[in-house]
Amino acid sequence: MFSLLHGLWNHVFSKTEFRVLILGVDKAGKTTLLEKLKSIYLKGEGLPHDRIGPTVGLNIGRIEDANVKLVFWDLGGQPGLRTIWEKYYDEAHAIVYVIDSASASTFEDAKSALEKVLRHEDLQEAPLLVFANKQDLPASVTEEELDRHLHLKEFDERPYMFVAGSAYDGTGIKLGIDWLVEEMGKSRRTEALRARTDTYAKI
Repeated sequence: MFSLLHGLWNHVFSKTEFRVLILGVDKAGKTTLLEKLKSIYLKGEGLPHDRIGPTVGLNIGRIEDANVKLVFWDLGGQPGLRTIWEKYYDEAHAIVYVIDSASASTFEDAKSALEKVLRHEDLQEAPLLVFANKQDLPASVTEEELDRHLHLKEFDERPYMFVAGSAYDGTGIKLGIDWLVEEMGKSRRTEALRARTDTYAKI
C-alpha cells in the first residue's frame, strides 16, 4: 500500500524535467546567460561576471520554474569544441542559441554553426530560442536585423522565437524561458522523447 501511495504521490506532484542545450559561437555569452538564469531562478546562486571564463567542455545548470525542472547544458563554442555538441543532441528537448548582437563580424560564423545544428536529425522538431545577447551595448543590432540575416523562416519549420536581451542585466531572459517551457510542453519533440523513455522503462 505504501509503495502504491508513494507512486501516486510522485505521479501527481513530480515535476516534468526538460533538458535544454545552450549553444553559440565563442564569446556569445552562453555561460553568462546560464549564470544569470541561476541568479534569477535560484535567488542569487549564479557566478558573478568577473569569475566567468571561457567554457572548455560543459557547464550544467538546474533550475525549477512553476511545475517543471529545467536542466541546461552550456557547451563550449570554440570551433574545436563544436564537435562535442552532437553528443548531447539526442536527449535534448530544446535549444537556446546565443548570438552576440554587438559583434557583426561573428554573424556569419554564428549562422553557419546554427544551420549545422538545425540540420542534424537528432534535433528534429526541437523548439529553438534565439537569444540576441548584449543588447545593453551600443553596437548591438535589433532582433529583426538578426532574424533577416539568419533567414530561419526559409530554412526551418520548427517553432522558434527571437528574444533581444542581455545576459549581463537579465533583460529578456524570463520572456524567453517562459516561451520555451510552453513550447516544450506541447512539442512533438517532447512527445517522442517521452515515448522513447516509456519504451525503455518497459524493457
